[in-house]
Amino acid sequence: MASKFDHRSNDPELMDDLNSSGQVIEQTLKELEVINKWLGGNYVTTNGLSKLVSRQELSSSPLVILDLGCGSGDMLKRMANWGRKRNIKLQLIGIDANPNIIEWAKNNSKDYEEISFKCLNIFSEDFKNIPCDIITSTLFTHHFTDEELIILLKQFKEQAKMGLVINDLHRHWFAFYSIKILTSVFSKSPMVKYDAALSVLRSFRKKDIQKVLTESGCKQYSLRWLWAFRWQLVIRF
Repeated sequence: MASKFDHRSNDPELMDDLNSSGQVIEQTLKELEVINKWLGGNYVTTNGLSKLVSRQELSSSPLVILDLGCGSGDMLKRMANWGRKRNIKLQLIGIDANPNIIEWAKNNSKDYEEISFKCLNIFSEDFKNIPCDIITSTLFTHHFTDEELIILLKQFKEQAKMGLVINDLHRHWFAFYSIKILTSVFSKSPMVKYDAALSVLRSFRKKDIQKVLTESGCKQYSLRWLWAFRWQLVIRF
């Protein structure tokens, strides 16, 4: 008998509505920061950067990193702190297609001079024309179909000099029911309560990721499972 965990869901999340704004967005972004912190998700991205960045490759110019689906800017702040601790100069650019999220993120990151933001669709020519060293994304790639991800990875290979760090969810029944229970008890955001479990259904098993990597022509990569039900994908271009 087929299970809802066998294949990726294509049902839209509430967060996919680019007109979302106000208290709903503010509460959602605050709660997502807490969830990422307590479930260890932030480490997946910064550890991926440590794997990708070799000091021998660094120049005197800042390392340009595009963070896709930047949300509140919390991950950008963590990457900024990661760079400061290692004395690595960074130019961090948060990308999100929702202008309301971008405004929130700007205010949330105002104490970090190395962080800036652009409100762009990542399929747009304006985005494609931004050169960079590294592209990162956290809980972002599951918003796209396999076909869209293949197109994006091919695009990223032409856009980023060094590589890509993807931090996303493992589609698993335990992850689904756990986050469903946690958000029903602790969340005050209807968006978080609805999207959190659906995000798991839209996310990946190992074979899904490997299929996208093969069809996009990405051969130099490491794929690692980390707690709590996260995939760390580091692709070197």
